[in-house]
Amino acid sequence: MMYPYLTLDDETEIVHSEMLENNTVKVYIEKPDEKDGFHYASCYLPKYEWTDVFGFDENEIKKYQSIIENNAHLIIELSQNGGIDNASGF
Repeated sequence: MMYPYLTLDDETEIVHSEMLENNTVKVYIEKPDEKDGFHYASCYLPKYEWTDVFGFDENEIKKYQSIIENNAHLIIELSQNGGIDNASGF
């Protein structure tokens, strides 16, 4: 299951999975693109392993890496509590 986390002002969506059996969390980033339809990438926490990157350049991935690093503690906590909509105290 994927849970919404953040929508940036350029319509980029950041969502995350529940905590996976191997104690990782998948963070998925998707941005609409007129030519390609969507650009997307996956990053697995806690190791920040990027996979399945399509359409994003190195600078964009660095920007998303920074966002994820700054929010990783919240994303990991929310992944264990049913996402932001189900977490108490948020």
